[in-house]
Amino acid sequence: MLPAYISHPDCARHEMGEGHPECPERLAAIADALLARGLLDYMLPYDAPMATEAQLERAHTALHVRRVLDAAPASGYAQVDPDTRMNPHTVTAALRAAGAAVLATDLVLGGKVPAAFCAVRPPGHHAERNAAMGFCFFNNAAVGIRHALDVHGLARVALVDFDVHHGNGSEDILAGDERVLMCSIFETGLYPFNGEDARSLKDAPNMVNVGLPARSGSEAFRAAVTAHWLPALDRFQPQLLYISAGFDAHRDDDMANLGLVDADYEWVTRQLMDLAWRHCRGRVVSCLEGGYVLNPLARSVAAHVKVLIGAD
Repeated sequence: MLPAYISHPDCARHEMGEGHPECPERLAAIADALLARGLLDYMLPYDAPMATEAQLERAHTALHVRRVLDAAPASGYAQVDPDTRMNPHTVTAALRAAGAAVLATDLVLGGKVPAAFCAVRPPGHHAERNAAMGFCFFNNAAVGIRHALDVHGLARVALVDFDVHHGNGSEDILAGDERVLMCSIFETGLYPFNGEDARSLKDAPNMVNVGLPARSGSEAFRAAVTAHWLPALDRFQPQLLYISAGFDAHRDDDMANLGLVDADYEWVTRQLMDLAWRHCRGRVVSCLEGGYVLNPLARSVAAHVKVLIGAD
């Protein structure tokens, strides 16, 4: 049984202006790297469907969903925040990005694929319950997770987020939901400037936030995963594992300064896959988040997917 590769050409039609780091070329670079390494030969391609409003509203308010759907300009750009814009194709791309997570959940839980990688954009982990921000419009991973919980009836779903920026949107949506454990490692003092001042254990016991200072590097990252993520995940015993897979902590990505390398993404994916096989029959859904310099992005995604699909 082959894992799924979920994407759609519409995801490349969304763009936010010349020189914007979250650019359509990201998906082409990833596809080229996976193809060149022969990894796509061992994956089943699926077109991402568009998420429905009902699916989106499991993670977002109806007001937020309607606000995004109505904001797309007929031409040019509509500004959402200082870093985030919409063009006429943004809504379709955002609906497909969230729809990919829903489809991946259905495929994995339906036993049609063992795991799935969603090569989609715009990313999602900064989108809060009632706000778009940080290049994100809908929270793809949170939409998929709530679909797994509310439609498929799972009792425990874990989300791990190794993007260099804290997934404030995912925390906003999932904090306090005892059916979810969210584990996040991120660089401190960096957008969105929260996470290190984490919610108290009393308020949100399902959040495991680990902030690392700039230039921490591989050793500190691996130590944090080993000391904080893995014990919490083993105690939680998830029935499905979601990954917010951001690759902007790479030392060659100028978005931040955490200092990871390709091998770190291979290593952390192996730890997560081992855990998934212990607790949930290897059922994993990975959704692309950040990573903005094309060469290290493509290499890092290839290292991640190689382990995700068992080609290592």
